[in-house]
Amino acid sequence: MKKISLLTIPLFFSLMVAHAQQADSLLNVLNSGLIKPEVEAVFKSTRVVLSHSSETQKKHDLDMRIRHHFGDIGGKFGSAHTLYGLDVASDLFIGFDYGITDDLTVGIGRSKQDELYNFSGKYKLLKQRTDGKMPVNLTLFAQMGWIAREPFSQTEFTTYSNRFSYFLQSIISRKFSSRFSLEVMPALLMRKNTAESRDPQNLFSLGFAGRMKLTRRLSFIADYTLVNGLSRPNDLSQVYYNPLGVGLEIETGGHIFSLNFMNSEYILENNFISNTKKSWKDGGIRFGFTISRNFTLFKSKNKDPDKTSKIY
Repeated sequence: MKKISLLTIPLFFSLMVAHAQQADSLLNVLNSGLIKPEVEAVFKSTRVVLSHSSETQKKHDLDMRIRHHFGDIGGKFGSAHTLYGLDVASDLFIGFDYGITDDLTVGIGRSKQDELYNFSGKYKLLKQRTDGKMPVNLTLFAQMGWIAREPFSQTEFTTYSNRFSYFLQSIISRKFSSRFSLEVMPALLMRKNTAESRDPQNLFSLGFAGRMKLTRRLSFIADYTLVNGLSRPNDLSQVYYNPLGVGLEIETGGHIFSLNFMNSEYILENNFISNTKKSWKDGGIRFGFTISRNFTLFKSKNKDPDKTSKIY
């Protein structure tokens, strides 16, 4: 039998000590909660194309969002005469979302259509866990819209309350892999200022949205909201369509920039769920974009992003 070198013994003990130190360091990280049991970044942004995602703002983070919808690409109101809709702005929006806590976000904004101001609250009630104990996320969203424009006729706003609408939504999402997420969004829109008497004041909708990560910085996003056939009759004098949007989401550091195509002229749920009058089949598709910039107003002393590990 060959003799063991004297250098082998200290080398063996050095490896054992190093391994023990690594195991102890990992245990400390787990005990300190730096590796979180919740699945993170189910969606990258608080919006998908038209719809909200299940994400909320981080505590003390302020999101400034600018959105723009252009006119019809084709059809009667599109083509080269309007530079395929780029000459026309069907709706513009600027808004701010602020994280009261990591799970509670409040927002305010204003869109061009109807001079509509929105006031919203968003709360993440349940969080998907990496251990499977909670398979989905559940976020509750509520939004009030106030129409500030002058009435088109003396009978349009019979009472001041006709200027208000209310939107309530539950957002149920799941991250199936590091690249693919889906969500379902049952909702109720309550309004009094309807286009015609047979159009219900309360509209139920069911939305679907998804995100597919293509590269580190680029994702494909899409959402669809089913409105017709739920509580709205299909034989109204005005033809309405279900909103459908697709887009590319680009991450550029502190910015999120998305390029979108949709059939909805309008941006806020209080408008696009009840008033989408364009169809993808008839050239009613339009281009739009969103710019989102996130600001951290107050830095938490315990918040160290370099030490936080994302499992999912």
